[in-house]
Parts: sequence; structure tokens; C-alpha cells
Amino acid sequence: MNLIQRSLWDRKSVRAFQERLIDAQDKRAILLSALQAPSAGNQLLYTILDITDEALKARLADLCDHQPFIARAPMVLIFVADCQRWQDAYEIAGCDPRPPMAGDLMLAVVDAAVAAQNTVVCAHSLGIGSCYIGDILENCEQVRELLDLPLYAMPAVMVVYGHPTDQQRLREKPPRFDPRFIVQENAYRRLSPEEHREMYLERERAMGREHTDYDASVQAFYRRKYEAAFSREMSRSVQAYLEGFYPDDDGRF
Repeated sequence: MNLIQRSLWDRKSVRAFQERLIDAQDKRAILLSALQAPSAGNQLLYTILDITDEALKARLADLCDHQPFIARAPMVLIFVADCQRWQDAYEIAGCDPRPPMAGDLMLAVVDAAVAAQNTVVCAHSLGIGSCYIGDILENCEQVRELLDLPLYAMPAVMVVYGHPTDQQRLREKPPRFDPRFIVQENAYRRLSPEEHREMYLERERAMGREHTDYDASVQAFYRRKYEAAFSREMSRSVQAYLEGFYPDDDGRF
């Protein structure tokens, strides 16, 4: 493995940080790395919010499923899928732009996510840990007001950064599913029930869980994640953002 590959393999989510600020030069490098990410039409369809106000960080930690470690992170960035900037640019140039639509927002979300991943890789290369916070998609109304978001802007990704504690640095990264279950050639094929069980239980064994009950374990995960209150709130909030973008007659995107 070369250094870049090793960095990708070694990087893991970090949720406990040393009480140590991120050096200004490192922070600048992380931010500039975002701008080097691929972007649809080189539009950079995102705005990065650098959250430095401690009270604001604490409020975000509460809104994002009550996760105190967010408030303790030395650096917090929110990558906003931004359709507003180009909407404004078109109007300034004398165009009569239509409202952004689903395709525009999807491109902006992808742009924001790719930019965020560049910062995560850059941070790891500097010895700085990071963690994605999907819960920024919850509580649409409060987050929109808190961040003063315009109509055509949606927070797509939040990432927190900091120097990991020794425990976080030394803990093992959870194994992934084997690529034979994830990589398919030319066309999509749904996995058989047997393949689903093999995929899941193989990963469990790699984590030292030799006697996992597939049905019980997946059902527990389903209740904890897919059917959890935060998951339903996330979907409600995303729908609220979408309705603000471009509602049709029945109020749905």
C-alpha cells in the first residue's frame, strides 16, 4: 500500500478529542483541501460554515440528537448544499432563473459531501481525527434559523475535528463488508437471503462475534437506526427543506 491508500484504510471516526486547539496552518490546509475536491461544472455548489462560537456549537450539539462531544470538538464545519449563490449570480447577471429543482439540489449535496471527504482525508494526514454528523439534517426549522440559512440552502454534512485521545487513536477500526457483496459488474443485482446472512455474519466474525444471531441482531439495528425517532425526524426535516425549494400543488418536492 502507498501512503494515500494506508491513510484511507487507517482513518476512522473520532468522537473524543484532546483539549488542544487545531493549529491555524493545519486548519487552513483542511479548508483549502475542500476546494480541491471534484465539483459539478466547477461550480462549488456548497458553502462551508466554520462554527467558532461556543454557544452555537453547544446548541448544535443539542439539536443534533444531543451529542455533547460536538460541543467539545475544537473545529466544527457545516457543508451547506448551496443553490442560493448561483441563483443570486444568475439574477445579478440579468437572467430570469427558474427555482432550483431536485437535480440542482442533488448536485449540490454531492458537491458538499465530496468536499467534506477531502477535509477528512486531509485532517487524518495531519494527525487530526474527524467524525461525520448526519444529525445536522434534523430540526430543520431551528437549524435554518440558527445558521441564518436562505431558502435555497440546506446543511448537507457536518464534520467535527480534533486531535484524538489515545483511546480513540489506538482503538481498532470496525471491519467493512467484503467487497464481493458491495461491488457488482454492469448491472444491479439484489442479494439473496443467503448472501445477506453471509455478508452480515462474516463481518460479525471479523469483529470477534462468533455467535451472532442474524435475525435478532438486524432487528435490533432496525429499531435503533431505521425506525428510531431521529431517523423519522431527519426525513421530516429533509422534506421541509425540499418543500421550501420547489413545492408542487400537493406541497411535496
